[in-house]
Amino acid sequence: MINDRIDLYEYFAIARGKATGGYLNVCMPDKMTEMRKNVRPAMLIMPGGGYAFISEREAEPVAFAFAAKGYAPFILYYTLETAFPTPLVEACMAVEYIRRNADKYAVDRTHVGAIGFSAGGNLAAMLATMYGDKAITDILGKGDFRPDAVILSYAVATTGERTSHGGTSNIISGGDPVLRKKVSPELNVTKDSVPVFIWHTMEDDAVPVEGALLYAEACKAHGVPFALHIFEHGRHGLGLCDENVNDNIPAPIAEESVGSWFDLAVNWLGSRGFKIYYR
Repeated sequence: MINDRIDLYEYFAIARGKATGGYLNVCMPDKMTEMRKNVRPAMLIMPGGGYAFISEREAEPVAFAFAAKGYAPFILYYTLETAFPTPLVEACMAVEYIRRNADKYAVDRTHVGAIGFSAGGNLAAMLATMYGDKAITDILGKGDFRPDAVILSYAVATTGERTSHGGTSNIISGGDPVLRKKVSPELNVTKDSVPVFIWHTMEDDAVPVEGALLYAEACKAHGVPFALHIFEHGRHGLGLCDENVNDNIPAPIAEESVGSWFDLAVNWLGSRGFKIYYR
């Protein structure tokens, strides 16, 4: 097992300032000498927590699930309690780091995905739409920050007043209504935005499902490839929807069925070329 922890600020020689995050954990199978050399697609994982904490259930368990499917997983521990652009700068550094070190980790640099849950989904949606924003390039300069596919898991895909999670939106905007509108992901979708797999539940009472619908509508309007799955039942924060990450499932049968999102997403990624290949 490769278990590295990368300080992205140190790696890119960028002043950390007040940032407390920006650490990338690598947790993937080591190279096996008895097999042909294989190259894996990468998956950058951004857990949720309302930008107030990092949800453990959406970190390592998700990494292990993707590793079992042949991916090279990377977990981003981004800075909390801070406004745009800091978390997005860190996400962009993570994508660039993965590509620069593709040979080291036997990663396919042309298939780098990102998945975000809840507030991490807000970060993933910004990464999918604002990877070239001036606020990023002013700090990082030019780079290959655009992921090749993104998965939004019960994501805060809009910071609109009536269709968003208030805590997440307030932190990423610093309480500034102008910035809150500027960073609202569905308003930043263009023809160059990243293809996206979206899943949500109708019953989510923390992050309204309308955000997923608005983001999908924006993708449709701009010709961005997307898949959208809305499950009828299930509360917020289900992660992989199993006992490994949920110790109090009020409707096990209904919520276990929501767990099909993972295989649906992996199949969708596979249709976009996210597969192991041998060299």
